[in-house]
Amino acid sequence: MGLFSRSIKTDAPTPTNDVAASLAPVPTYDALYGFAGTFNYTATREQSMAIPTIARARGIICSSIASIPIVLRDRATGVRIDSPRIINDPDPRVPGSATYVWTAEDLLFYGYSYWQVKELYADTQRIRTVERINPLRVSPFLNADSTEIEYYTVDNEPVPNTGTGSLVVFYGNDEGLLKRAGSTIRTGFELERAAAMYAREPMPTMVLKSNGASLPADRISKLLESWGQARRNRSTAFLNADVTLDAVGFDPEKLQLAAARSHISTELARAIGIPAYFVDAPTGSSMTYSNATLARQSLLDFSLIPLMTSIEQRLSMPDFTPSSQVARFDLDVYLRGSAIERAQVYEILNRVGALTPDEIREKEDLLL
Repeated sequence: MGLFSRSIKTDAPTPTNDVAASLAPVPTYDALYGFAGTFNYTATREQSMAIPTIARARGIICSSIASIPIVLRDRATGVRIDSPRIINDPDPRVPGSATYVWTAEDLLFYGYSYWQVKELYADTQRIRTVERINPLRVSPFLNADSTEIEYYTVDNEPVPNTGTGSLVVFYGNDEGLLKRAGSTIRTGFELERAAAMYAREPMPTMVLKSNGASLPADRISKLLESWGQARRNRSTAFLNADVTLDAVGFDPEKLQLAAARSHISTELARAIGIPAYFVDAPTGSSMTYSNATLARQSLLDFSLIPLMTSIEQRLSMPDFTPSSQVARFDLDVYLRGSAIERAQVYEILNRVGALTPDEIREKEDLLL
């Protein structure tokens, strides 16, 4: 019996073995790829979202995942099965798409996502409702040998290992973008700050310098006043032979600010795992997409599948679904293509006898 189980009690009925195994924390330290540094992120979400490339990539990836419905299928036959509400509306207080947007973002940025169990079904003890928890609010605690996770805390308060109040943990493929690409993110953030500074003050600071003649104070004041007025009005100022003008400040062209931002944009696209085409970053190649379907397929292969797989596999565990069923994202709508492309496919399928006109109408929601 672990430390946590001695100090925390729950009133929930004892789950069946397969459900209890799904609810329990991950038992091994190694399974969290060194999570002792999980919260030592080298960049922050705020820094990341201040960079247009990351903000756009996050929007495309997370919103795409949230827009694809999840269905249950028979594990043996693949036949579609009616899904319980928890699958597409995990938290009844908010739209299901909102829950999945933030779940996908947590996996992308932090490498983990957490749901806290709010309600169980009385008969099966499977999860009925949850609430998504910000990963920064969660801390895992190890046993004395640092080999197993004994319990988690949320806002520094221990939570049960099973039942109501326990955590559902989604695991990403790595430690998350904020840790994996923290240095690149910080560089991109500083470049955005430099660009914003130049946008606020596009003209360099000017210094009026005497050529050796001693100028009286009143003349200096008048020169400064007339020159400042000309700058504010974006008009032309006049200087005589007694005074020269020196510019003090940075030249964005000499600093190659635009080139640096472009380079970082491409590097961030690589770090995120999204084709540069989608975030308007230089690709370094002539790759284009002949149609929207191929573009969506590319996004699916490179960016969406890893995060979707993490969600699918966790929802397929017995605390959500029976062991004979499996949760899958329904990609038919996402990859259905344009109306012309679908019409061409339907024509072929009808000609070979694979689909009847009524079946085609049903797929296109054209039946009255």
